[in-house]
Amino acid sequence: MSLTNQRNNPFTEPERAKLIELGRKHVMGMEFTDMEEVWISSGMEHLLLQTVGRRSGKTHKVALPFWVDGAGHRIVVASFIGAPQHPAWYWNLTDTGANAEVRVKVRSASFQTQPEIIEEPEYERLWAALTTDRPFYQEYQSRTERRIPLVRLREL
Repeated sequence: MSLTNQRNNPFTEPERAKLIELGRKHVMGMEFTDMEEVWISSGMEHLLLQTVGRRSGKTHKVALPFWVDGAGHRIVVASFIGAPQHPAWYWNLTDTGANAEVRVKVRSASFQTQPEIIEEPEYERLWAALTTDRPFYQEYQSRTERRIPLVRLREL
């Protein structure tokens, strides 16, 4: 897949306070159907990421849009709409003891992955390609002092 053909469709950004509740509803839909209307939103394909809470030890699921890198691997963005803190799912992934491998569901399939947090110098290259396709991430980055993480989810 080309790095330049994954543009999003226009969408209305949800309020951050409502994002978590919208996400819960999205997860419920993704668990019960493979319908395109549930798995593709604003022209972006989504996946269902399952992690173990680093504090609670409980299973957590989150619906995330993904982008595909030049090697065909899915990349998720820990933007949290430009919040000052990383999203909980990202913090869970940093606990490699609890989340050395995580489960990912993509429409009618699922796979295990070892999440890879992208570092320099690859980060800059991927960020540039990603934001060419999805410029709203640049806006999210402008809202926060933290660098928005990119996470690669390779199928094992």
